[in-house]
Amino acid sequence: MTFPPNLLAGYGRYLEKGFVRYRQTHEHLAIYGQQPEVMVISCCDSRVTPEGVFNVGPGELFVVRNVANLVPPFEATDGQHGTSAAIEYAVTALHVKHIVVLGHAKCGGICAFRETVNRDTLDGNFIGRWIKLLEPAAIAMACMPVDRIDDPQLAMEYAGVRQSLKNLLTFPFVRDAVEAGNLDLHGAWFDIGSGELRTMDPDTLRFAQAGTETQQPLPVVAAE
Repeated sequence: MTFPPNLLAGYGRYLEKGFVRYRQTHEHLAIYGQQPEVMVISCCDSRVTPEGVFNVGPGELFVVRNVANLVPPFEATDGQHGTSAAIEYAVTALHVKHIVVLGHAKCGGICAFRETVNRDTLDGNFIGRWIKLLEPAAIAMACMPVDRIDDPQLAMEYAGVRQSLKNLLTFPFVRDAVEAGNLDLHGAWFDIGSGELRTMDPDTLRFAQAGTETQQPLPVVAAE
């Protein structure tokens, strides 16, 4: 079985340019370990890379990616809680100062949820169960709409970010860090086609182009 040649070619270019550029950074990280101040919870969509969106180098972001950038609510049960484990490590071991939930335009996970929301069952064993995490967001959006937009896909992408932020505060160690003033939670959304970044206002829960308003961290009461 042949390793993908385009990846090997890319690795060669990385050694010649990328690694050389960050050689001292890599050496420092190898000796002293990582100390990122920001965790990003992003979608696994290949079109959205947090390191690229925020133009950062090695060691600057602690990133976990999954379908539709979702955070499950806290559960003290047996199971394979990959996203939850990453959050726990970021907060309790790395002591990150910020967690950013980064949604994006044309999200396939959001689209799949919208296509199946009116069915009795969701298709797929893993994907179907995972995107059911969006159900509370859909109910909230229907009962108390926040966004004044006509695009249901975009509205659901925003709602998914809000739900993930709300679920973050169900983790005791996250809530404790927020209450102690050691951790801030933020929502953001990225437009793949235009490159526009929008951030969420914690008071109105609405999204606006980054830099147009002063953004404050999400208050703890948002989870109540």
